[in-house]
Amino acid sequence: MDKNQLRDWANKIILGIGIILFIGVMIPSVREILGRGMDLLMSPVLALVGDQNFFLLLSVMAVITAIYSSLIQKYTVDQSRMTEFQERMKIFQKEMKEAQATQNTYMLKKMEEQQAEIMKEQMDVMKDQFKPIFYIVLVSLPLLMWAYYYIAGHPEASIVFPFWGERALSATLFGMFTHWLYWYFISSLAFGQVFRKILNIRAAGM
Repeated sequence: MDKNQLRDWANKIILGIGIILFIGVMIPSVREILGRGMDLLMSPVLALVGDQNFFLLLSVMAVITAIYSSLIQKYTVDQSRMTEFQERMKIFQKEMKEAQATQNTYMLKKMEEQQAEIMKEQMDVMKDQFKPIFYIVLVSLPLLMWAYYYIAGHPEASIVFPFWGERALSATLFGMFTHWLYWYFISSLAFGQVFRKILNIRAAGM
């Protein structure tokens, strides 16, 4: 078995584990097992920062997720292809606007024919961007399951939001979205945007 075959098998195994984890966390007993398992690793870390500073550890987890996901996207998505696609998209949009402004029926028909190809390529590019998700799941989901586990056992844990004041981490913000999940995802998204900018990571259609 050559290196390419080994890499393909490794990718399939990682994707498989990611899918299993993603599906598994829908089951309460699986969440409990993952949370308990991660607690063996995270409890000593939390002991260093103190229970009262759990929200700081939550923020660090969000930053780790942002860095990890940005690096995964950087090295698993073809950035040169993404750049080329974005340039073609800009040219297409510019030509389409000009054709619409001048009511050039010949150009409009030509643009419509190109649009189908552009949309197909955009779907292919978006599929490439979707692939890293299961790699990201391998790190982010166990951390999230530990946070679920810890907060379930510490309902008094709270965080001070700017302009909102102190809120219980376990309290519901809307639907099933709790305050701690909101803080985690907002922090992760914010730092993720910074790292994506630093690493020059592009997104389809942007």
